[in-house]
Amino acid sequence: MHVKLIPLQVRGSDRSAFVDFLSGEEFPFHVRTNPSRELVEGNIDQGVYDDEDHAPYWVEHVEKGRIGTVALEDLTDDTPLFDLRLAAKFRGSGLGLEAVKAITAHVFSTMPTVNRLEGQTREDNIAMRKTFLRAGFLKEAHYRQSWPVENGAPLASVAYAILRRDWETGTTTTFAWEDLAA
Repeated sequence: MHVKLIPLQVRGSDRSAFVDFLSGEEFPFHVRTNPSRELVEGNIDQGVYDDEDHAPYWVEHVEKGRIGTVALEDLTDDTPLFDLRLAAKFRGSGLGLEAVKAITAHVFSTMPTVNRLEGQTREDNIAMRKTFLRAGFLKEAHYRQSWPVENGAPLASVAYAILRRDWETGTTTTFAWEDLAA
């Protein structure tokens, strides 16, 4: 695998680079598309990125170097989530798939009690939705009008998850939807 996760010290040696990255990029499919320096620095000072429920990492490619960040979230729950942010110049090149696979491997290799990993994205983020499926995740939910959009109407949030057993076997466990409307 060409992508690896490197622990990110947001309150230490990586603070400046982390602030520069988050405030210097546009993230069109995130709730905050252009976070300000002040917002990111305030979040660092409040422990938003590195408390018991959150763990930040650099996403690094062996040849291309640092390509983004990922925050593992809800770490005290049975099903952690992740927030992946790639630098604009690396989007659309297949590195998202490598990153999601690296995140999945990291979670299941280092967190023995976790049996399910989840990610969510906006309904219009087709590239990420395809990436989830290619990485072995299964669409589990479509939450209508639940994703806040700056200066716009809310969009649907689409949830995907992968099970440890599916990651271990390289399969995707599917299920039949019941039609209760009949």
